Amino acid sequence: MADFVIEPPAQASLPVAGRKEAFPVGRVFCIGRNYKWDRDDTAPVEMPPWFMKPANVVVPAQGELPYPPGTEDFCHEVELVVAIGRGGSDIDPAHVEARHIWGYAAGLDLTRRDLQQQAKRAGNPWEAAKAFDHSAPCTPLVPAAVCGHPRQGAIWLSVNGVERQRADLSDLLWPVVELVAMLSRSVALRPGDLVFTGTPSGVGRLQPGDVVSGAVADIGRFSMTVSAHPEAA
Repeated sequence: MADFVIEPPAQASLPVAGRKEAFPVGRVFCIGRNYKWDRDDTAPVEMPPWFMKPANVVVPAQGELPYPPGTEDFCHEVELVVAIGRGGSDIDPAHVEARHIWGYAAGLDLTRRDLQQQAKRAGNPWEAAKAFDHSAPCTPLVPAAVCGHPRQGAIWLSVNGVERQRADLSDLLWPVVELVAMLSRSVALRPGDLVFTGTPSGVGRLQPGDVVSGAVADIGRFSMTVSAHPEAA
């Protein structure tokens, strides 16, 4: 076994519902808008864009949600999360569910929206807007062997008891099998990869003290409280 010049970082992981073992998190792929946000939106012809977050921003969706530094527009995006159990390249969509998906969770793709808009205007990457600490809370993973492969069911989010986002998994513009197959044509997927599959309309700003709650079908439910803004603490 190799010796390292510094102590290697701990393996990022997520708990598994009903089990003692954890799921090791590798890479985190996030799909851009994958629901209709406007009534006049048409079915997409091209696959949606995607970006990445580092594994160590994945945290359990519980307790406090730290308000990140450097932003005044901290936004929520609730999503179905897919966990890859078997990797591969150029995967046939017909094989995705049976061979490659290990399980599912409910997750939040948290965003520093003001930084994202600045990056868009300048044509710059989105990492500062998307890849900050604690930016990908997830509920415990539910194995596909337990829950099957959800194709319908409510996905919703509320803030302080007021609903902001609601859709059905059947509303996904590109279904999970197509998203996983698409990614595998661009990069070789690996066991431990997570795929955030896109968020419904209604994304909005979070403030310190807000209680953000949500759920995805029967997969997972969460409630977190936004902690103090670091610049105001």
